[in-house]
Amino acid sequence: MEHLLAKKILVTGGAGFIGTALVRFLLSKSYHVTALDRLSSAKKQNLDPLLSADNFDFIQLDLLDVDKIKEVVKNCDLIYHLAANVEVRKGQFDTEVDYLNNVVATRNLLESMRSSKKCKKIIFTSSSVVYGEPSVIPTPENYGPLKPISLYGASKLASEALISGYVGTFGIHAVIFRLANVVGPSSGHGVIFDFFRKLKQSHGKYLEILGDGKQKKSYLYIDDCINAIALGLNQLNSGLQIFNVGSDDQVDTNTIARIIISELGLNTQIKYTSDQKDGRGWVGDVKDMLLSTNRLKRLGWKNTHSSEDSVRVTVMKIGDNDRHR
Repeated sequence: MEHLLAKKILVTGGAGFIGTALVRFLLSKSYHVTALDRLSSAKKQNLDPLLSADNFDFIQLDLLDVDKIKEVVKNCDLIYHLAANVEVRKGQFDTEVDYLNNVVATRNLLESMRSSKKCKKIIFTSSSVVYGEPSVIPTPENYGPLKPISLYGASKLASEALISGYVGTFGIHAVIFRLANVVGPSSGHGVIFDFFRKLKQSHGKYLEILGDGKQKKSYLYIDDCINAIALGLNQLNSGLQIFNVGSDDQVDTNTIARIIISELGLNTQIKYTSDQKDGRGWVGDVKDMLLSTNRLKRLGWKNTHSSEDSVRVTVMKIGDNDRHR
């Protein structure tokens, strides 16, 4: 790994699910880390155990605040850009949320880098949804054309395009990671979180599944995700590089529901609800997703959890946490 011990790393979205795990990892390697988060959905308490570290700072700041961003960026050497709207479904109800929090926020960050004398390196967490509904499964990074079917996917692809433009025009170096569905016990969104919430609301009597439950996707455990995006530190000297990050297999929504019900020891009735004729859960839901990770594996990375293992470990840890509260 590149020797960055004396350098300052900024993590946007640093109080979020993936951000907190990344900050913890970077601090364990003795890097100096500044976590930036506007705390709209994330909670500062996620970072409380880290605040006493000499090599850690936290700044509450919205990436839409251009002037303040420039002040933060000019003191950094490298940026991990994780901040974004994290809820794919919001876009069908609020068409500005992805544009402002993903596209405009990314542009503001890149502009701050352009005016900085030393911060010219960025690692960006994009998403598998930029591919839309590809005809090639597993989907490689060079698949195209990319046709996202949600505003979230469109905003991630637009952010990628902006980064590529700044790389080509202003000499910035960038690595983009297109992530599968990242899961772990600290996540506050996604299908596992939604199922636990719904089961609590129904007192375990029934579980609503959006769509037909046959949606099959790749699920990536948080530790495997962090090990992957950490490799970006060694890939920031050759313009722009793009890597998929995911498991080698898929699991469908019905199986996830059965795992949760079994782990909790419930006798739960499953109900299917959707206004989508093709069985998808909502407008913009990609029903079949599996990424090719061969490019990343050539750097020495490999995932240690299958999709089903990732789900099962997450469910077990959430269940354990709930039982000990």
